[in-house]
Amino acid sequence: MEKELTEKALDILRHPADSKLITHLNACVHCGLCGTSCLFFKTLDDPKYIPGKKVDLVSSLYRRYCTTIGKVAPNLVHARDLDDAMVEEMVDSLYGACTMCGRCVKHCSIGVDIPFIVRTGRRMLATMGMVPKTLQATVDAAVNTGNNMGIPEDEFVDTIQWMEEEMQDEEGFETATIPLNQPGKDILYTLNPREPKFFPLSIAAAAKIFHAAGESWTLSTKMYDVTNYGYFSGNDAEATLIAQHMYDEVKNLGSKTLVLGECGHGSRALRWESPNYMHQTPDFEMTTLVELLEKYIRSGRIKLDKALNTKKYTIHDPCNITRNGGLFNTLRFVVKSAVPELIEMDPYGNDNFCCGGGGGMLAMSEYNERRLKVGKIKADQIAATGADVVITPCHNCVDQLMQLDHTYKLGVEIKSVAEVVADALVMG
Repeated sequence: MEKELTEKALDILRHPADSKLITHLNACVHCGLCGTSCLFFKTLDDPKYIPGKKVDLVSSLYRRYCTTIGKVAPNLVHARDLDDAMVEEMVDSLYGACTMCGRCVKHCSIGVDIPFIVRTGRRMLATMGMVPKTLQATVDAAVNTGNNMGIPEDEFVDTIQWMEEEMQDEEGFETATIPLNQPGKDILYTLNPREPKFFPLSIAAAAKIFHAAGESWTLSTKMYDVTNYGYFSGNDAEATLIAQHMYDEVKNLGSKTLVLGECGHGSRALRWESPNYMHQTPDFEMTTLVELLEKYIRSGRIKLDKALNTKKYTIHDPCNITRNGGLFNTLRFVVKSAVPELIEMDPYGNDNFCCGGGGGMLAMSEYNERRLKVGKIKADQIAATGADVVITPCHNCVDQLMQLDHTYKLGVEIKSVAEVVADALVMG
């Protein structure tokens, strides 16, 4: 590894923005309790996958290059050099064996922010150009085309027009539309690009709900992608650029509120994290679709008949919506308003296991086999409920759960919250 690159990476440790990093790097007491919370360690049974070991990768570099004793006698404090072997181990552990789900934080005896430290390590690796190729390709697509799947604008417009026509063929939605690039609307709605590419019915579902609520809304053909894989790659400059494009489009269209579609990490990266890495606070409102649905239901702007959904349902809690986003009660209010029978997983809610697709894992084909293997924990959870349908407000989770359904032959449907709510709509 070139010395110039390693020095840039080490500067992240030498010049932290505040005391948070140093506090958490020095806080771990190596008790190992976090291991019982991690799907990678529980599945792969290798001590290197204990979350505390991932912390130690970064903290050992801090001790080596930022403390006097580490510089003089590194072996005494288990300090390590930032050499090729260390970089290789960091890539495998911090990218390939962590979804940054935060479950380990909940189980940590002293509350070490392990995902924050993992992302710090990813920032160091990004500085050295060591982001896994497929993850970087996803970021490049978002930077260069405005969406992480590189969908051409004409293809996106064709999909939207097709879904609008299909929707208008349904009784009660003859006058419903999916507006594009309309200025001055109250809401700018966003999507995960997986929706126009693979799950367009979820777009129609949201459009039906907005129609029923009489909402003033629009989609942008230029910037509709709610995701930000620059946040997961660790490249703050690229994460900022992607987020700035979204900020600019809200202002360009003159919308009052940015509604974040069903994407856990998109909600986290834009709403809760972008002010940190962008060093600015947005001058418009941001909310998630799940929160908006709760408002519609409570205010009576939409009417639901849960009897229209006739199967047994369970919820997969996306880590960045429930545990890290605080929307446990909101999600359950919406779902219970739309379905007759909800069977919870064990564990569930704030203690639920990650599906295995978060943290950029779904974008990194290098780790496909590992991703599906650790997902067995989630597959077993689903099977134990006996549910027919798994509901989740995150399209990354939808994709991972569909792959788990195929791999482990679960025989379940995977649906977004919007789809389930739209199925329960009472028109007129």
